[in-house]
Amino acid sequence: MTTHTQQTTGPAAQQQGSHHFVLTLQMPQPERGYITATFTSTVTPGPDDTRADVYEVLREQITRAHPHLERANVMFFSLEPNQL
Repeated sequence: MTTHTQQTTGPAAQQQGSHHFVLTLQMPQPERGYITATFTSTVTPGPDDTRADVYEVLREQITRAHPHLERANVMFFSLEPNQL
């Protein structure tokens, strides 16, 4: 089984958002194993947004930019306040 990992940051990384996210997707590739892609950046949700709302927006943005991952499985999702 072959696994490829891609780490990217989006435009939100240029500005410090109020929350940091990590989203890992995995898609089977016939006869090649799996492709695994991890996306990480920051985001500032709206005042009435929920964690589920942010997840849906991020998933949509990522699959719009990477259509081959549209049907990928979510292996990991984390959304945490961007503070130490």
